[in-house]
Amino acid sequence: MTLLDEIGGPPAVAAAVDRFYERVWEDPALAPYFEGTDRDALKRHQRQFLTVALRGRGDEYLGRAMDRAHAGLGITNAAFDRVVGHLVATLGELGVGAPQIEAIGAALAPLRSAIVTVADEAAA
Repeated sequence: MTLLDEIGGPPAVAAAVDRFYERVWEDPALAPYFEGTDRDALKRHQRQFLTVALRGRGDEYLGRAMDRAHAGLGITNAAFDRVVGHLVATLGELGVGAPQIEAIGAALAPLRSAIVTVADEAAA
């Protein structure tokens, strides 16, 4: 059984992505990162990415590499941590268990180096 199966499959991913982005877009510290973004396309890409990642396979994701997708956005460690916090809260709200949330966090943590492009928090 994959982590995707454990959390309820693609319908659970879709619900999580919708609620997650509601939280992120309402966060005044994160909203500026998404100005001018095609939100429907972003949610589609996120659903696809998470579905592939939670299956434990990277060979099906057809989106841009994380470093290219986030290049030029000036993402800080603090912003990355806020996004992770919203993801954890969303998963908890949706009834995902602590072991699964921890596993999802572990699977996504290595992406920090590809997403964070501003080391100095004061520059944000």
